[in-house]
Formats: sequence, C-alpha cells, structure tokens
Amino acid sequence: MGTRMRQVMGDLGAAWRVVPTRTGMLGTFLILLGSLTPAYLPQNSPLWGPLRALHLDNAPGKVIGTLILLSGLGLLVDAWFKFRPTVDLNVKRWAVLAIWSLPLLAAPPTFSSDAYSYGAQGWMLVNDVSPYEAGPGVLPGAFADQVAWVWRFTPAPYGPLSLRLQELIVVASGLQPYLSAVLMRVPALVGVVLIVVLLPRIAAQMGVDAQLTAWFATLNPLLVIDFVGGAHNDALMMGLVVLALWLGLKERMWLAGAVVIGVAAAIKQPAFLAAYALPLLADPLTTWKGSHIARTVGKIVVSCLVAIGTFGAVSLACGLGFGWLNAVNVPGLVVTVSPSTVIGQGVQLVLNYFQLDSSGHAAIRLARTIGLVIAVAGVLALAVVQARKKPMSFLSWSYLLVAFAGPALHSWYVLWGSLLLPLTKPSERIQRIALWTTMVLLSYAAVNLAWRNGALALGIAALVPLGWQVIHHERRRRRELDAVDTDAPEVSAGDRDR
Repeated sequence: MGTRMRQVMGDLGAAWRVVPTRTGMLGTFLILLGSLTPAYLPQNSPLWGPLRALHLDNAPGKVIGTLILLSGLGLLVDAWFKFRPTVDLNVKRWAVLAIWSLPLLAAPPTFSSDAYSYGAQGWMLVNDVSPYEAGPGVLPGAFADQVAWVWRFTPAPYGPLSLRLQELIVVASGLQPYLSAVLMRVPALVGVVLIVVLLPRIAAQMGVDAQLTAWFATLNPLLVIDFVGGAHNDALMMGLVVLALWLGLKERMWLAGAVVIGVAAAIKQPAFLAAYALPLLADPLTTWKGSHIARTVGKIVVSCLVAIGTFGAVSLACGLGFGWLNAVNVPGLVVTVSPSTVIGQGVQLVLNYFQLDSSGHAAIRLARTIGLVIAVAGVLALAVVQARKKPMSFLSWSYLLVAFAGPALHSWYVLWGSLLLPLTKPSERIQRIALWTTMVLLSYAAVNLAWRNGALALGIAALVPLGWQVIHHERRRRRELDAVDTDAPEVSAGDRDR
C-alpha cells in the first residue's frame, strides 16, 4: 500500500472514530432504507417485486418509509451541527463526507425525481429524438414511466453537454431505466469531489476561514441530499465553477478558468455568471486609474467571450443546437415556495375570490415577472458596486438572488450561492440566517415528501426537532465561543498592532 493510500485510510479511520461521523452515516443509512420503500420508488422500479412479496405495497408502508427517511434526516442534521468549527475535532471533512455519502451510493435518487428525467432524456437521444423538441412522454415505456407527470411532456432546459452525458450513462447502464437514474450520480460525484477538494484550498488562498468553508459548504446536509443523493446536474456545474474559480486565483490562469466556465454552462447555464467575476479574483479593481479600469474591463469582456465561445463550441460538438432557449420557462411550470410564486398565489386567491381575473393566473405571472426584474437589476447592481473589489461576494449573492427571486425555488438552486457564501467572510448574523434558511429548505423537503405519501402530520412534526436543533446548537456555539474568549490570553496593545 502506497504512502498516499495509507494517508487516505488513516484519515477515514480517524473520521470514523468520531461519534458524529457515525451518527451522520446512520442518518444517511436510514435515508437509504426510507428511499427503498413505497414512499419513494417510481412504480416501475425493479424493487417493487420484493416489496409486494413482503406486503409493504400499501399506505402503512408509505408512512413507515416516510418516518424512517425523516428520522435519517434529523440524525444527519444533528451530526452536521456537531462538526461546526468552534472546537476542532481534528478530522478531515472530506473523510466525513465520504463516510456519510457511502449509503447513498446505492440509493435511488433522494428527495427529487429529476434523475429519472435525466435517464429518460438520455433514452430519447439513444433513439435519435431531441429532448429540446419533445418531452420523455413521446417515447412511452419504462423510461417515461419513471418521470414525474409534470415533466413527461416538457422539453429539456439543460445544456447540451448534460444531455450527451445522460445519453452516455443510459448506454453504460445497458439501457436499464432504473439503473441509469442511479448512475446519474457519477457525474454529480465528480462535481462533489471538485467542490470538496478545492473550496477549502480557495478559502486558504483568500485568507478566509477554511474550517467554516469545509463545514458549511462541503458537509452541508443539502449537499449530501441534493448533490450526492439527488444526483442533480447542478453538482457537476458547481464543481466546474469551483475549479474555474481556483484557476482564476492563480496568476495568468483566468483564461483557462473561462474555458472551464463555458464547459460548466454547457451542463447548466447559470455557470455563466462566474465568467464576470473570474478575472477580478486575482486582479480586483481597487483604483480608478484609467489604465487599470480599461485593463479590468477588457479582461472581463474577454472572460465572458471565451466562456460564451467555449459554450458555443461544445454545443456544436454535441450536435443538439440551442433548443434549450425554448425551454427556459420549464422550471417555473411546477409550483414551489419561491417568494414571487407564493406572493402571486396569495394575491391570486383574493382576485379569484372577488372574480377580478378571468384568466386565473394573472397575479402569479405578474409576481414572477417582477421577481425576474428584481433578480436582473440586483445582479447588475452587484456587478457595478461590489464585484470590482469583492468578486466572490458578487458571485455568491448574485446566485442567491437569482435562486430566491426566480419563478422556481429548489434547495439545489440555493446551493449555487451558499457553497460560496463562506468565502465572503460572512458575519455571525449572516451565518445564522444561512443556517435557518438551510433548515427551512430541509423542512420544506420533509413536508413535501410526507404530503406526497399521505403522512402530512409526520412532515409537520419533523419541523419541531429540526427547529430545536438549530436553537440548541446555536446556544451551544455561543457557550463554546464564550469559553474560547475567556481562555484566550490577553493581548497587549503593542502585540495587537503587529
């Protein structure tokens, strides 16, 4: 066994000996068990035969599966909080994530059915049908049956490289519908590895808290559930964006980073935002000298053009064209808890009650349009005011603004910006808001899952322990911080200035 392998095994062993690591793995194992019950599997899953033989294909089976999965979620969240970097547990965070992720590698896609859509889109390409021109339902059969009804007849909004990867995975699965959905986790894991390896290094290079970055970003339950478990293509997109940012911090490597961003955008288009921030990472605009302004603006323009050019070249190589432009509204077809949709629905209820809107959805459309305007205006304002000195803050907050102001809000959208949030040197207040937002998104996922399985009361009940965990661990953190401040030696004025 080589030195590197011994070190890896040593890191994994050290992580395993820490109790919260085993607690988190128990949590993901319970999520695995819950996802293998009638509460979660699509109707044509090959696992239904054994479930029916065990007489679990019924309402109680769904309730039990939901309870198991929600219990696993609670354990995972509790373990995550116990790794919060107030007191160093002296373990590698990547090793903890690897152990937590292990049970999910064998699980069906968790908390989302998008990976089944990926498989169906790959199957369409195998049959020479463009997912940009039709939905999976155009090819009836096992692949289409796995797809949620709302997506069966909608075209794909994803980048062309994402679709070609889906086709490759379907072929590699032996054209097996369920296995192809599970294998969609492979490119997602590539993205997760890039995130886990490079984000702490970026933090160290930027002089920000690498421990906070490793904890909040790479051990975040949303990343475990959505990127590892859910196999969303956002994972590979963000992994490539993080790779581009790491290159951008190195002298004269930002052009290579722009190429990587173009490839990332061919997976999912929000990656393009990073092209603006990229050349500012190593060379921020700190003065208003004409030559510096001209050079900085020129580099931004070149970065964006290189990213767009790379995206165009990849699109042509994939042979699918730019049909995704016709499907940019597809994510908004499903009702989510996006603020604009929630507000629009509230106003729409009033209009419908007084019969003031014959269409029945004018307020929702208007609210979503206003949300998009706010998102565009906010990103432009951040680009002008903040990006020149704090490009990472611009990128993180822009991604969060796009996620929350857009017509559809999913937890994996929020990960675009929250993964980068620790790199912005967030205040304690921002950290608390981020924690509560994470809990709200996890709670929504829990309630949504329970509602689909006729166990809404279980989902609502799950809100109490999740909220209690935040309060309990926030109190413990304050006590630990107070203890650290009390034990710290006093620093003289002269030492403080050194």
